[in-house]
Amino acid sequence: MLSKLIHLVFLPCSEATLLMEKRNAETISPKENWKLSLHLKICKWCRAYKQKLEILDDILRRKLSQAEDNKINESDIQGFKDKMFEKLDS
Repeated sequence: MLSKLIHLVFLPCSEATLLMEKRNAETISPKENWKLSLHLKICKWCRAYKQKLEILDDILRRKLSQAEDNKINESDIQGFKDKMFEKLDS
């Protein structure tokens, strides 16, 4: 009963998930953080969502860093073209 009341009065799940996303992108106010912490203590579904969100964010961060490491320079592209033209001419 108490958990349902907290869901309805303090912070419904829809707002809790929004705050989780917002917290990952930027900082949230201490009041919002307190409400979210309280909600996460009573709501197993939002705790599961938070875990999945953390996993996805970690995967995306790793992929982004790999993409930055694997950037192709214009000089690399031009060098590849030059080699291809040399092979076609021979």
